Amino acid sequence: MRSHLNTLLFWGTFSSVTSQNAVLDCGTMKTDEFPSPRLYSETNVVMKGQNVSLFCFNENKSLQITYSLFRHGKYLGTQNGTGKPVIFNLNISEVPDSGPYKCKAEVLQCGKYSRELNFTIVEPVTAPVLSVTVTQTETERHVTLHCISVNGSLPINYTFFEKNVTISPAISKNRREPAEFNFTRKNSGEEEEYRCEARNSLPSHTKYSWLVTVTSTGGGGCPFCLQLLLPGLLLMLTVTVLILAFWILPKYKARKAMRHNVPKDRGEVGIYANISNDPADEASVPDVESRQCVSTAQDGAGDAQEIHYATPMFWEVAPIEQEACNDYKPGCVYSELVI
Repeated sequence: MRSHLNTLLFWGTFSSVTSQNAVLDCGTMKTDEFPSPRLYSETNVVMKGQNVSLFCFNENKSLQITYSLFRHGKYLGTQNGTGKPVIFNLNISEVPDSGPYKCKAEVLQCGKYSRELNFTIVEPVTAPVLSVTVTQTETERHVTLHCISVNGSLPINYTFFEKNVTISPAISKNRREPAEFNFTRKNSGEEEEYRCEARNSLPSHTKYSWLVTVTSTGGGGCPFCLQLLLPGLLLMLTVTVLILAFWILPKYKARKAMRHNVPKDRGEVGIYANISNDPADEASVPDVESRQCVSTAQDGAGDAQEIHYATPMFWEVAPIEQEACNDYKPGCVYSELVI
């Protein structure tokens, strides 16, 4: 039993010394025993002020390895690890902080370097602005969508949506100009909601525009009816104005002529003429009264005139009893007088 234990102890000691000599001998160490470390990050695209983590790892999981990080050849820090990656936390505040970075894995006097790693600093996009242009016919509508983000590192990819459903492929723009998407569809009479998305190479910073609602008139609409109806309405209005003008103008002229023909003597209040004032004459003709032939009057300003018309009645009497009428001789012939 003791002989067996001594044999195991001998071989264990021999293996440990052999392994240590192999580790110490960097020149004779094989590449697969101690390969170059690997330096990586979860993302290589960052924005200014962002915190990042760098991982340095060697595939040899049995050795105690010392890892050191460098930027532009400048030493940044050291960590020890066995069998798992070590993490270096950094802040990218300026352009020089973007790299290049290198990691060194070292075992005693044997050290190896990783490949260089650089970060790309990108400015995030801002919320894009969506505009909608609609050209509508009787049965169809032609829609043009424009989307642009005024800030953000190029290139920027734009995608258009209708009610959260993608209706366009990603449209990439390498210049600061709006992305455009056109389509045609039938009039449905329903409201349609559109929005667009803007993103660049910076992850987790996608921005969306406000929703834009467009109302359709439906298939029974007539967008050209107003254009056809407008000339007819103008023609009817012109005819109506002409009819009113020809109807009112003669009345206005007649009224104006009547005012000019009225006597201008403001002192004249009335002109009266009587057929007879003899009661005997009135009694000889039943139901006949003394009547006023004509009455004209002027107001104080002489502008407005009021004319009263009367129909005097004449009958034949004895020549002796007739009155003189405006110095006319008896026996003159009388007729209806209208003034």
